[in-house]
Amino acid sequence: MYVLGIESATPVAAAAVAGSAGILAERMVWNSRTHSVNLLPMIKAVLEDSGVGRESLAGIAVSGGPGSFTGLRIGMSTAKALAQVWGLPVVGISTLEVLAYPLAGCGSLICPVLNARKNEVYSAVYEYSGPAPACLKGPMAVSPAELVKILSAFDKPVMLVGDGTLAYGAVLKAGLEEVARFAPLSANFPRGAAVAELGLIAIREGRGIDPAGLLPEYIRPSAAEAAWEKKQSGRQNGERNL
Repeated sequence: MYVLGIESATPVAAAAVAGSAGILAERMVWNSRTHSVNLLPMIKAVLEDSGVGRESLAGIAVSGGPGSFTGLRIGMSTAKALAQVWGLPVVGISTLEVLAYPLAGCGSLICPVLNARKNEVYSAVYEYSGPAPACLKGPMAVSPAELVKILSAFDKPVMLVGDGTLAYGAVLKAGLEEVARFAPLSANFPRGAAVAELGLIAIREGRGIDPAGLLPEYIRPSAAEAAWEKKQSGRQNGERNL
C-alpha cells in the first residue's frame, strides 16, 4: 500500500510517498510564493523517484490546516483534483498533527505552535499512546500569553515545535522555562513525509473519503471573511436602530 502526501499549509511546500517499508521519496521547497508553481512538479518527481505509479496508490493525504489560507487552498485543490482524476480516496491531516508526529519519541507532551500573525498562534497539545498522536487540547487560535497559561495548567514537560516558537519565543520561554523544551530548528516546518505516513495510517483505518467532501481546517476566518462579517454585523445593528 502506498500513499502520496502533500504539504503546502506553511512556507514549505512538500510532497512524499510512503509505503509499508517507510518513506520512499520526498521533495520540499521553502518559498510560499511558489507553491502553485512547485507542487505539481514535486508530486511528479516523488512518484518517479519512488517508482510508484499512480495506479499503485491507495490514497492521497494532504495537510489540512490550520495555516496559510492561500497555501491550504493550493494543497487542497491539488489533492482533490488528483484524487478525482485518479479515482482515489483522500484524507486531510491536521497540520499541527503533522508537526507533532516526528517528535513522538520525545517523552513529553508535544505542542505545535504555528505563527497565525495578529499576535496569535495556531496550536494544540498532543500526547502519544499509539501510532498517531492523541489530541488533548485544541486545535485553537490563541495569543502566546494564553498558550502559556494553557500549557502551565498541564503541569507536565512539553516539547514546543513550529515557526510560532521563533516568532514568539521570548514570551514562551519566559512563561514556560520550568517545563518547556524547544525542538531543533529543522523540525519547525511540517514535512511531506509526515503527511504521507499519517495518511497511510488513516487510509489503512478506512478514513479516506471522497474528494468532494474534503474541507480545510482554518480555525479562524480569513481577513476578508472577518471584514465581511463585521460589515454585516454593523449593517444589522443599523437596521435595528431604524
